Amino acid sequence: MEKLTIQEEEAMQAIWECNGGFIKDFLDLLPEPKPPYTTLASTVKNLERKNYLLAQKVGNTYQYKPAVKQEDYKKRFMNGVVSSYFKNSYKELVTFFAQDKKISAEELKEIINLIENPKK
Repeated sequence: MEKLTIQEEEAMQAIWECNGGFIKDFLDLLPEPKPPYTTLASTVKNLERKNYLLAQKVGNTYQYKPAVKQEDYKKRFMNGVVSSYFKNSYKELVTFFAQDKKISAEELKEIINLIENPKK
């Protein structure tokens, strides 16, 4: 899975949010300032080339749908972050956020509960 640029990630977020569609649909979901239509179209074409999207011709335009699930991308992205910045240790990741006061004791208890009582 090829790494995405920030612009490509933003486009994929919109595409995942509407579970595919047309470039106009994705443009509507992007935050301000929105990129020009042609810029987004180029980004979408790059995503298709990188095998993140499937395209189907509809009339004189294309309809796109995700070829990569958001959950799969998240896992790959987070594994890369943990590997690159936290010595491949999720404990170090959680410690970093705890020390930076980005995660509360209550949230940590919820995480422990999820680990001890996984959903089946």
